[in-house]
Amino acid sequence: MVVQVFSANIHNIMKRISFYNSLLLIIAVTVFAACQGKTAQKPDPVQVMTFNIRLDVSSDSFNSWPYRKAGAAHLIAYYAPDLLGMQEVLPNQLADLKQALPQYTALGVGRDDGKTAGEYCPVFFNTARFELLKHGDFSLSEQPETFGVKGWDAECNRVCTWALLKDKTTGNQVAYFNTHLDHIGTVARREGVRLVMQKMQELAPGVPAILTGDFNCGPEEEPSQVLEEGGMKSAWKAAGIAYGPSWSFHDFGRLPLAERPLLDYVYVTPQIDVARCRVIQDTPDEGYYSDHNPVLA
Repeated sequence: MVVQVFSANIHNIMKRISFYNSLLLIIAVTVFAACQGKTAQKPDPVQVMTFNIRLDVSSDSFNSWPYRKAGAAHLIAYYAPDLLGMQEVLPNQLADLKQALPQYTALGVGRDDGKTAGEYCPVFFNTARFELLKHGDFSLSEQPETFGVKGWDAECNRVCTWALLKDKTTGNQVAYFNTHLDHIGTVARREGVRLVMQKMQELAPGVPAILTGDFNCGPEEEPSQVLEEGGMKSAWKAAGIAYGPSWSFHDFGRLPLAERPLLDYVYVTPQIDVARCRVIQDTPDEGYYSDHNPVLA
């Protein structure tokens, strides 16, 4: 009788051990599957914004920068682009934006001297997501290493700022270029984008690249043709979903709707897929954030 009880206890113990081993195996398989699923997930898309913020001039009255700067910074913080290219940024505006957006690293130089004078075309990148590998600037002219000179038939001297970045989550590299083409010179606009494409090959050969900017012309004009013939894609055209108005410049709301052009663009090389693109038409309760709408891809 004692032996039978002992045998029964042994049997019960063995059943419990078998149960717990099975339970541990289930847990291990579940954790492994979860880890495998996590590994298989695609990385978060990179959000890219281009935004001509309108330079700070007192003649804009209640649309001048002191009345717009807080709202413009809030708009950027709300949409939280990983990469942000801006145009018409004067030194005091750059200082305001850097203070208001500490989550970003800002790069760029003034176009007049390659240091701090004149308008910037700065690149902002999310410091938590990207590691800076190298960066630089060049003028849009026949002398790209010389700043303060007008290129071709341009009315103004122009600049391009670029950065080679590594995504901290994937290890992938991306080259990011941001610029502002001339508003008068048709040759300068065409040759300016040709120079940018040339620099992409020189500075980051084979690396997927993104170009943002105010092109000062419509999507069917030469700059877009040059880029597309060179293999680059317009985010607005390539996106699976495009949303918002088909125009980006409104002159602080003064331009009639039928006359508002699309001047602001995001272009990418063929290695990059575009999921969405949006022209952001947000406006505050009073006034405007800029005379341009930002574009987010």
